[in-house]
Amino acid sequence: IAVSLGLTVLVVVAGILHGQPAAGMFFAGVSLAVAAIPEGLPAIVTIALSLGVQRMIKRKAIVRKLPSVETLGCASVICSDKTGTLTQNKMTVTQVWLGGRTLEVTGHGYDPTGQILHRGKPVELRSDQGLRRLLQISGLCNNAEIYENVQEEARSKRKGKEEPAAAAWELKGDPTEGALLTLSSKMGLTKGSLNSIYQRDKEFPFDSERKLMSVIVSHQGGRLLCTKGAPDVLLDACAYIMWDGNVVPLTSTLRQKVLAANEGMASNALRVLGLAYRDLRSYDKPETEKEAESQLIFVGLAGMIDPPRREVRDAIATCRRAGIKTVMITGDHRTTAEAIAAQLGILPRNGLSLSGQELSRMDDKELDARVDQTFVYARVSPEHKLRIVKSLQRKGHVVAMTGDGVNDAPAIKASDIGIAMGITGTDVTKEASSLVLSDDNFSTIVSAIEEGRSIYENIRKFIRYLLASNVGEILTMFFAMMMGLPLPLVPIQILWVNLVTDGLPAMALGVDQPEKDLMEHKPRGAKENIFARRLGWKIISRGILIGLCTLGAFWVTLRIAPNDPAQLAKAQSVAFATLVMAQLIHVFDCRSSRSIFHRNPLQNKALVLAVLSSVLLMLGVMYIEAFQPIFKTVPLGLKEWALTLVAAGIPTFLMGAGSVWGGRRNRNRNRRGMMTKSANISA
Repeated sequence: IAVSLGLTVLVVVAGILHGQPAAGMFFAGVSLAVAAIPEGLPAIVTIALSLGVQRMIKRKAIVRKLPSVETLGCASVICSDKTGTLTQNKMTVTQVWLGGRTLEVTGHGYDPTGQILHRGKPVELRSDQGLRRLLQISGLCNNAEIYENVQEEARSKRKGKEEPAAAAWELKGDPTEGALLTLSSKMGLTKGSLNSIYQRDKEFPFDSERKLMSVIVSHQGGRLLCTKGAPDVLLDACAYIMWDGNVVPLTSTLRQKVLAANEGMASNALRVLGLAYRDLRSYDKPETEKEAESQLIFVGLAGMIDPPRREVRDAIATCRRAGIKTVMITGDHRTTAEAIAAQLGILPRNGLSLSGQELSRMDDKELDARVDQTFVYARVSPEHKLRIVKSLQRKGHVVAMTGDGVNDAPAIKASDIGIAMGITGTDVTKEASSLVLSDDNFSTIVSAIEEGRSIYENIRKFIRYLLASNVGEILTMFFAMMMGLPLPLVPIQILWVNLVTDGLPAMALGVDQPEKDLMEHKPRGAKENIFARRLGWKIISRGILIGLCTLGAFWVTLRIAPNDPAQLAKAQSVAFATLVMAQLIHVFDCRSSRSIFHRNPLQNKALVLAVLSSVLLMLGVMYIEAFQPIFKTVPLGLKEWALTLVAAGIPTFLMGAGSVWGGRRNRNRNRRGMMTKSANISA
């Protein structure tokens, strides 16, 4: 702005020194000063951001803090929860392990229809005390409910679906508990039948630090403590194990068998829970989790599948192409996390994983040394999430962190882009976040990043257009005054160009469609200047070309009769039309970082309409007699229009040819580099 205003002053002074009327030069200077300052820029930026936010809402991403839209385009790491974000959060128990046996579970979803098989044969519950106890714990240590939706079942039958029953059963509560309740219900131990025998006295809720949940129930024979949770943690609270229907001490050998079974199920991408119990004596009155969860009898393992979301693998591949690292953070077993991460393409061949225990033993320097190579964090706590975020930020990354629980709020607030789950997220988490996913889906994060990049690039597009146009206007006047020529544009024409030609096309650029390879580039740096990536050079060079071509058209027309006022008016009309047309052609060039030939100019319909309206308005002030004396214009003939269109098209042709030549030179350089590399390898 300072440079533009300085040039404006020089234009005024030079015009006066060359004999132009002082009053006329003053008004011309004021007009140029108005044109030099892109006063519509803040409004256009606000409109572009607002429209971008509306598009994000349609793609299930709700923006809570407007500055985060710009930050999205800088994201270099996405730290995502696994359950519900990368996966469907629809648990189904498919395997049960107890007493050295692996049992298969049939059925689908929360439909309690199915069987438990051992070597292909149904298991008799009456004669299998270990399985009965495991199913009792599954149903009692549980707050979920499954119920049949009669209306949905009828609707499914009307539509002729193959599995109406599966679609009719629904869950109220946690999906993991729903899967366990469905498991027990398949063998007749429903919630209702268990509640008729057992009465709940006390509950020790699940805790992310403890990774266990316990309930105390009473029945006619006494009281029972039921516990479920992470197998490796649960084993530490057990002193006995149920083996072949008998309770025996949990020896190191038996413990290793349980851990091996846990690893085997986890390696098949199953989420594994351990189940245990303890008979309470009359004087046992545990008041704390520590008192209750000790000397337990380990019963078995339940392995459940949580299928990955179908669209997530493609979204992660898009992130990889865009230079964005995806990190999985989960409370699941390490082997389970690694198996799912490998399925989704998160964990590369040489990628590392870390457990919460390993994180706790590391100091910040050790974590910083490994954080760039680590793609999976398992068995982590909310405090670990905060450490991961800060470590990545110390390494220069712009971090997006997801979360849903109250304890996730510190990590979300510390991240550059905090993302809360709209379905499962708590109010505290949403308040701390910048972005809320209304569908809890990882692919929505990628869509939001793409939209954030698109908005930023659109802002760069209309900045490029507005500033290059303003530079062209100023330099047209500056060069003319330096050459001692008459004014190529009168003040009213300068103001008209600034008001009509600049505004509508610039707003249309703010809603331009992104380029196809938008997500093929690495994220921009958080401290990147808006004029980076040669944008400043493009603005100045195009402004100079527009100015020179406009002045050239003016001079060619004027030199026919330099001292004729009528010819001067025609030359000024030619300069006016050339400047307008050069800017309107340039606006299509601004849609691509390469050249006008790289994209279909008719793709942005709003831009086409904006340009057409500007052209019609220009023709109106030139051919409607009532406007001619106001805007100091005269009608142009075919020769003048031919000169105008050629002069207006020269900047785009030169810049486009330079872009094509530069791209060809880069391809040749890359080809020679590959040939040299191949020759070196062969040698």
